[in-house]
Amino acid sequence: MTAETVEIPGYIAGTWDIDPVHSQIGFVARHLMVSKVRGKFDKFEGQIVTAGDPLQSSATATMDTASFDTGNDQRNNDVKSENFLDVTNFPTITYRSTSVRRDGEQFIAEGELTIKGVTRPVELAAEVNGIGPDPYGGTRLGLSAIGEINRSDYGISFNMALPTGGVMISEKIQLEIEVEAVLRKD
Repeated sequence: MTAETVEIPGYIAGTWDIDPVHSQIGFVARHLMVSKVRGKFDKFEGQIVTAGDPLQSSATATMDTASFDTGNDQRNNDVKSENFLDVTNFPTITYRSTSVRRDGEQFIAEGELTIKGVTRPVELAAEVNGIGPDPYGGTRLGLSAIGEINRSDYGISFNMALPTGGVMISEKIQLEIEVEAVLRKD
């Protein structure tokens, strides 16, 4: 087996801090089996460590569950309740990558996602959007990632059956992540 060469324009090895002002960590769930509802976390932090070999890179993130927002106060309160995120007892959701591999033009970050104290493996299909200087003398990294989880795997099983069949909220939840990170100056 030969070593795979991974080329990313402008690639720099280092530690990057996620810029929450220019990033978004969100979820998409199907509602009543006819539409999609989006939610996001307003407070989160994380780091990306780009290694000399991009396939040895890693990432971590922590989301504040009380900052979950769907744009509707009633729905936000429902999602934050014991039926779903239970923010009183579980104030954070965490992610930690365990490996990175190449899949065509994308990277697959395998990792561990912990929700409500339950840790399960999750794969995120990631794309490097760019690396370059910012107007403040720093360097920025842009990434997009998507994935999917089953909320029941994390003990989030509340649901209601619909009279016409189906359920109120999908078991499968899509993860949508847009990250802009700033290279630490050592």
